[in-house]
Amino acid sequence: MFRRLFTSRSPLEPAPFWAGISYLILGFWAFVVLFPLYWLVVTSVKLPVHVNTGPVYLPFVDFQPSLHAWRYIFVDLRNDTLRPYVNTTVIALSSSVLALVLGTAAAYGLTRFTYRPKLGAVGLVIGWIGLAVVAVVLGVPWPLAVAVAMALAVVSVSALNHRFRRALGNQDVAFWLISQRILPPVAVVIPIYVLFQQLRLLDTRTALVITYTATNLPIVVWLMRDYFQSVPVELEESAAIDGAGRYQIFWLIVLPLALPGLVATFLFILVFAWNEYLLALFLSGANSQTMPLLVAAQNATRGPQWWYMSVLILIMILPVIVMAIVLERYIARGLLVGAIKG
Repeated sequence: MFRRLFTSRSPLEPAPFWAGISYLILGFWAFVVLFPLYWLVVTSVKLPVHVNTGPVYLPFVDFQPSLHAWRYIFVDLRNDTLRPYVNTTVIALSSSVLALVLGTAAAYGLTRFTYRPKLGAVGLVIGWIGLAVVAVVLGVPWPLAVAVAMALAVVSVSALNHRFRRALGNQDVAFWLISQRILPPVAVVIPIYVLFQQLRLLDTRTALVITYTATNLPIVVWLMRDYFQSVPVELEESAAIDGAGRYQIFWLIVLPLALPGLVATFLFILVFAWNEYLLALFLSGANSQTMPLLVAAQNATRGPQWWYMSVLILIMILPVIVMAIVLERYIARGLLVGAIKG
């Protein structure tokens, strides 16, 4: 009997003793992970006296629960809570969808097509974009500055492209995209603020959607590029032999196969956009305030009133948690992108 506890029935099944140890460790770790969520829920139904006088853990046993914090957030501060919540939902979903659409197309292009842009031509384009930004800062209307910069870029690249020798490749483009995430946001937040100030887009959802899309786009390209590389190119070649066009192959074959990666990537960047604080602090005001700013403002003006903070944090994280639970089967497959190749 004792020997059976340490004997495995098969190479893929652990012995009963070690299986029990594994379950104990997993149970303890689940308790560590889930206890903060439980504490948020419990604190949200406490009165201030229950929070300030010492820790109490069990509703109806250690204390009598109350919904005063929920009533304060949803009734007394209804307008102050509803606007940031709607802003956060619209901005996070819009920017995540845009980043996913643009990043998925770019990732597929980097995987299936060969790009050889001339280094000098890229430098010319960046130079004209920089001059356009300077012109906007100096007071030139931004539509005029953008139109002139685009025209000059096209003319200069067409005239001088054949003189450049050194070219970039797909790996260089992919590395340049992901390198945008290496730069900390605090290093570029002031130029971004000045840019949107000149465009008169401060305190608008548009500014935050554009900024979050640009911020999350490299992540989408990097993750989806790895996923597209795991899709057999022979499937696309077979469809092309049968007469399918490139767009048909992309929409009808590649995207359905890449659905787990799309879902996992979407949820990943949605969390980033949902919780973003620094850029929203500089670019938003009363009209486009998001939930992270509301939580910080409540903490700054009223002090650490944990019963109110718990309610705000719960309504922030619950939609993401529910979405993760609903999409769990896709996320589990999508997180294994590139893990097995051969």
